[in-house]
Amino acid sequence: MADFVREVMTPGVVAVRPDASLVEAAQLMRAQDTGGVLVVGHHRVIGVLTDRDIALRAVADGADPLTVSAEAVCTRDPVVIGPEDAVWAAAKLMRDHAVRRLPVVEDGRPVGMVSLGDLAVAADPGPGSAPMYAHDRWQGPPTTPEG
Repeated sequence: MADFVREVMTPGVVAVRPDASLVEAAQLMRAQDTGGVLVVGHHRVIGVLTDRDIALRAVADGADPLTVSAEAVCTRDPVVIGPEDAVWAAAKLMRDHAVRRLPVVEDGRPVGMVSLGDLAVAADPGPGSAPMYAHDRWQGPPTTPEG
């Protein structure tokens, strides 16, 4: 199993400007085959915008996705993690904050994204093994240097 976020994260950033319309953001999500993008201004993460945010916070309320900005609908000031942080720390943050994605930030700049799916793939011991579910196996951070 991977030890560090950098080993499981998706490198690179799929991002929109804060003033991008929801249509622009949705088109980028479709083109990149992703369910969420970062909202980035001045090389800093402002928020995370998901397809669910667009549907529930804008379209369901009758807002015009051509005129509503990504910044207006995104989840602002998201919980982030660093590439050198432990995978168990990413899992704990996701659980504690009930999120499925964490922006990976290094020196204040976004460098990637780690998702619940990334963690699941990293935790899968391979064919023929019993599945491992984080909520069944979570024992907290390692207590010894060996892990």
